[in-house]
Amino acid sequence: MTNTHLYRRHRFPPDVIAYAVWLYFRFPLSLRMVEDLLADRGIIVSHQTVRSWAEKFGREFAKTIRRRSTGKLGDKWHLDEVVVSIRGCKHWVWRAVDQEGFVLDVLVQARRDRKAALRLMRKLLKRQGHPPRVLITDKLRSYPAAKREIMPGVEHRSHKGLNNRAENSHQRIRRRERVMKRFKSPRHLQRFISIHDPIANLFHLPRHEMTSSEFRELRTAAMDAWRKIARLQPA
Repeated sequence: MTNTHLYRRHRFPPDVIAYAVWLYFRFPLSLRMVEDLLADRGIIVSHQTVRSWAEKFGREFAKTIRRRSTGKLGDKWHLDEVVVSIRGCKHWVWRAVDQEGFVLDVLVQARRDRKAALRLMRKLLKRQGHPPRVLITDKLRSYPAAKREIMPGVEHRSHKGLNNRAENSHQRIRRRERVMKRFKSPRHLQRFISIHDPIANLFHLPRHEMTSSEFRELRTAAMDAWRKIARLQPA
């Protein structure tokens, strides 16, 4: 039976709300695009309502996904940072992914120095509960300086060519940035990626490493997991 507490006092049924949230975070769609897709199915809802659903329910879904993945992600951490312009000011999106491309954590910061790298590493250690076997970064000097302080015994490989997984992981946010016509504030960006990346992890399937039948099977499993997380099916 669906847990109705999460959806209490909402006019639309849970499956409609969960579907709208899934569309918004699963694909590079704007709020108005999701509004149009719902309208095509006879569901008349404003883009402002889609935004409120995405923030409220997306946050709860992302928390559940992170809780389920604790301790299950890889032991090789790829760290990278990319610049984002917000209202004419530079900010840096610091991202960590494992060897399979699953996002471990993301942190938006105004600086690109040792303190910023240290903050990301501390957050990673707290959330993952253990240090990595190997740390892979580009040539930014902030990484070895921070690692010496917090993870001195961890193997560190510093080479731009080795860090393609982390660099490629930024592409999804770049696409969303274009669709959303830039992010409004660092807080807005942090809130969005904190929801987006866990949901992206759930549907991250390394398609080049499997057959078509294996891919379809895993995709079905991911959708079943999503329905349970959205409480459309019994857990």
